[in-house]
Amino acid sequence: MTEPEHVDANALAGPLSEILSVDLTAAERRCSVCGACGVFAELHVTVDGPGLVASCPVCRTLVLRLVRTPDSVWVDLGGTGVVRVRLQT
Repeated sequence: MTEPEHVDANALAGPLSEILSVDLTAAERRCSVCGACGVFAELHVTVDGPGLVASCPVCRTLVLRLVRTPDSVWVDLGGTGVVRVRLQT
């Protein structure tokens, strides 16, 4: 089976900025399945479907799904594990 083409999670910056007041691409993350840590921008994002699908670059666990409709943005963060956003002080 051929792996789908992917880009890094910087592709999520624009769509997520519509609903969040912080840029998640620099946030630290930990996979809920394998425990891999890194920044959100390192996730593998598949962009050739009806929405954006992000997966862990280590174990390929589905981390996030984002679909935009004419009047809504649907976000599924079911496999995200932990995301840490550092506050500017």
